[in-house]
Amino acid sequence: MSSLERREASATPRFSIDFKALGPFMALVVLFVLGTAINDAFLSGGNLSNIFTRAAFIGIIAVGATFVITAGGIDLSVGSMAAFISGAMIVVMNTLVETLGPGLETVLIGIVLSIILGIGAGAVNGLVSTKGKIEAFIVTLGTMGIYRSLVTYMADGGTLSLDFEVRGTYRPVYYGELLGIPVPVLVFLAVAVAGYVLLNMTPFGRKCFAIGSNEQVARYSAIHVDRVKTMTYVIQGLCVSIATIIYVPRLGSASSSTGVLWELEAIAAVIIGGTMLKGGYGRIWGTVVGAIMLTTIGNILNLTDAISNYLNGAVQGLIIIVAVFLQRGDWRRKKSK
Repeated sequence: MSSLERREASATPRFSIDFKALGPFMALVVLFVLGTAINDAFLSGGNLSNIFTRAAFIGIIAVGATFVITAGGIDLSVGSMAAFISGAMIVVMNTLVETLGPGLETVLIGIVLSIILGIGAGAVNGLVSTKGKIEAFIVTLGTMGIYRSLVTYMADGGTLSLDFEVRGTYRPVYYGELLGIPVPVLVFLAVAVAGYVLLNMTPFGRKCFAIGSNEQVARYSAIHVDRVKTMTYVIQGLCVSIATIIYVPRLGSASSSTGVLWELEAIAAVIIGGTMLKGGYGRIWGTVVGAIMLTTIGNILNLTDAISNYLNGAVQGLIIIVAVFLQRGDWRRKKSK
């Protein structure tokens, strides 16, 4: 073999496995094995359907959060936003029953209202943080309190309940199935696919990566940073809206406790899925696996008496800390090279 051939052979990339990308998937497999060992009912069709259906809410919101975090932002208002949108939908649909009746038209108007409110709330978060030059952490912390107060005010400190007949019309959105797959799971899958295409196969996604990596360099590269960052919050708001649409028929109610800690779960799903908290790198499918992992952990805690289910939030918080610590170590190693 000549020296030229040897150089070409050495330059040819060898097949390698990205264990970092596979990490969340491997961890999910371990959780499923653990769940099966703890309780034989873990792999039952009903339990698995429950896991994936409940993961859909947080997963859809987390897909939106992946865009925000990849672009170097953060949104702490998603749980309160979901509660506010749920309350507004219920109030409007209950009001429309008197004129339109409890049929499909009333439900569709409620769904359209949810989308408008979600996009609007996301736009507010994005515009105030970019045009107002205020840290997104502060802005979304403020709107978190605002949205939570609004739903508490609408419910007069109690609970808003959806009209029983309207709930019957709306029920299939959560409890329905298509080809044996729950509707929320199908919606989750559709949102994940759309999110993956948008983040990884479009100029917008590449701009999100560039802004998260170095915002100043992105500005010098003629990227409209404020516009792109605002759009990530709009996408987040839309995802919250979609999650709310499939959540409302589940319980048919909304109160000040609706959506509590959803922001923690969404951020946890994003981080343990491999997205860098510092921005510049995001994985949609990792986020999907992260959301399923969190729901699986809660399900396992329900199936065992070893650890109280009330410690679910503590487990999620610990996962966030460990995931960020591991990312920090990986970032330092890359910087030293």
